[in-house]
Amino acid sequence: MVEAAATAFASIVVLGTGFGLGGYLYHKFYKWLVVYKMERAFEPGDPVLELAALGKQMPATITSGKDPKDDDHWIVREEQAKIDRIVSGQDRGHYHLLIGEKGTGKSSMLLEAMQKVNGEGVSMFEAHADLEIFRVRLGKSLNFEFHEDYIGSYFSERGPRDTTALLDIERAFNKLEKVALKRRKDVGRPLVLIINAVHLLRDDEDGRDLLELVQQRAEQWAASNLVTVVLNSDDYWVYERLKQLATRMEVTSITDLPKSPAMSALAKYRAKYFKEEPSSEILAEVYDRVGGRLIFLNRVAKSTDMLKTCDAIMDVERRWFLNQCWILGMEMDDDVMDQQKYASAAMVLAQALVALEKNLPSQSLEDGSHNIPQIPLHKARQIMTRADFIKSYDHINLFTITSDAFVRADSVPMQRAFREICGEEGFDEHLEKTLQRINDIESLGRTREIVAKDLVLGGKYKFLLKDGERRGEKVTEVVLEEKAEEDVDD
Repeated sequence: MVEAAATAFASIVVLGTGFGLGGYLYHKFYKWLVVYKMERAFEPGDPVLELAALGKQMPATITSGKDPKDDDHWIVREEQAKIDRIVSGQDRGHYHLLIGEKGTGKSSMLLEAMQKVNGEGVSMFEAHADLEIFRVRLGKSLNFEFHEDYIGSYFSERGPRDTTALLDIERAFNKLEKVALKRRKDVGRPLVLIINAVHLLRDDEDGRDLLELVQQRAEQWAASNLVTVVLNSDDYWVYERLKQLATRMEVTSITDLPKSPAMSALAKYRAKYFKEEPSSEILAEVYDRVGGRLIFLNRVAKSTDMLKTCDAIMDVERRWFLNQCWILGMEMDDDVMDQQKYASAAMVLAQALVALEKNLPSQSLEDGSHNIPQIPLHKARQIMTRADFIKSYDHINLFTITSDAFVRADSVPMQRAFREICGEEGFDEHLEKTLQRINDIESLGRTREIVAKDLVLGGKYKFLLKDGERRGEKVTEVVLEEKAEEDVDD
């Protein structure tokens, strides 16, 4: 019996020790594997660059045999040199916010800078409003599985995904910090993490918590030269939110291209691919119609009739504005009043920008950029008599708020659309009637009709305004005061 007991006990010890040692070794191996896989995410080559290369296309009028890169990057911005220093790891000690309107070339400059270093030490991904999707995209860019492939979870009562997306993102940043510490010791340059389209995050509690988490890490990593975080945004609210806690943040405003570089690049493109030399008057007219927005210049440069394409772009912007914010006049139903408040405020602001444009000089500014009228943000809110609509206008690309807190049309074609709409016959009267109808509906909503009936001879009604059950609520109480019987008999 003693021998059998000793044999059983020895077997249990051997099995337990084997299982325990095997589990411990697997756990240490898995932690090493996580860091190793994340290090590989920053090796030369990046899936974002591969997708960008597959997406390059040549215009149909261009003969084959050309380098697609010449077509995709035919305009070189002055900010490209700064972006190159940031992405290559030479610019350190700060994190960066790139802010500008849609189509100014922010993402293209980042991809161009990544191509120059072949993605070495750089990782880039697109933001999303849903935190779970943001978590998945972050994990894909960092080659991190959030411990979802950890075999030890089979033996635990609570899996690693029984938590929130925000905690998973924090866990990924912890691992990224370990990789960055090792890289700083070996290479001496920080990693670069690029989060594109940050404006897609919702301006709610979850979105603000995520933005705060990213900013805290960016501040810490910039101070220790571990990771340079680059945030790319189209909307002003991201800058407004980050500014509250920013100490090491650098803001780079990416605006439309100035007139001289835009005309020169357009002339070279037409001469190279279309074998034509457009006159300076045509080039100036193109710039006056679409400005220096790269997304518009690309469309115009590749078209056979440049001026016709300019008008088509303006027409698209005009219809987009009208579909979002057209006013209904005096005949509108009271059910659409909230939407008409939103639309009429946009029309009032557009009218103010058109009126301001008449007082501006027709020439361009000293730096050669387009002279688009702009109003300080606080004045724009005063003109609209609303403070909450302007961010929504910025988000849907009707108006834009610059990093200097000025409000203007989202683009030159949009300003031309404002001018055309406000110049229509009867527009001022139509807008005035809409505003009057909104005031009438609001006045009707604030009016209460009281019908007095069966009033006893000599009686009185007493009206009292009292506090309601809810805080701030007011209730009107009506009390009938009857006269005494002897007075009535008399």
